[in-house]
Amino acid sequence: MTHAYGEPSYWDQRYQSDPATFDWYQKYPSLAPLFDRYLLRHHRLLLVGCGNSALGESMVDDGYQDVVNIDISSVVIEAMQKKHMDKQGLKYINMDVRDMSLFQSSSFDAVIDKGTLDSLMCGHDAMHNATKMLLEVDRVLKDKGVYILITYGGPSYRLYMLRSIQRWAISLHVIA
Repeated sequence: MTHAYGEPSYWDQRYQSDPATFDWYQKYPSLAPLFDRYLLRHHRLLLVGCGNSALGESMVDDGYQDVVNIDISSVVIEAMQKKHMDKQGLKYINMDVRDMSLFQSSSFDAVIDKGTLDSLMCGHDAMHNATKMLLEVDRVLKDKGVYILITYGGPSYRLYMLRSIQRWAISLHVIA
């Protein structure tokens, strides 16, 4: 069964009915050691499919200086912009991860994905949408940039997809 996870209306409805902060899979304290291996505090970071997660806020609180969050839902982006309007280094933009044309190529040191690829893989036209997303992630990453994928997808299946971007070196880390 597939869901309309690639449609803004699905997520707008979800965030209207349940505006409480929600973090998919892992919260920042369990991810911080992994981030410390690959990211520097001055890096320009993109969090895709941010929803109403506390991840970006926690990262800025921990010293990261430039965290850009995007989501397909205008409802959640408006709420997060309002909630964090005075937070330096934290920005929220309504954008579809499959079309990030507002960003120049090679403009981010890292892209962090906590469930967005998984969501697309559960939706309509999954492989097409996932490929569009990964190509856009590749485009916005700087040379030697890092794509951090936090997923519940099986490693063999996700690694197969990631290897389709032939310029990427891939490291697998398992987080309890």
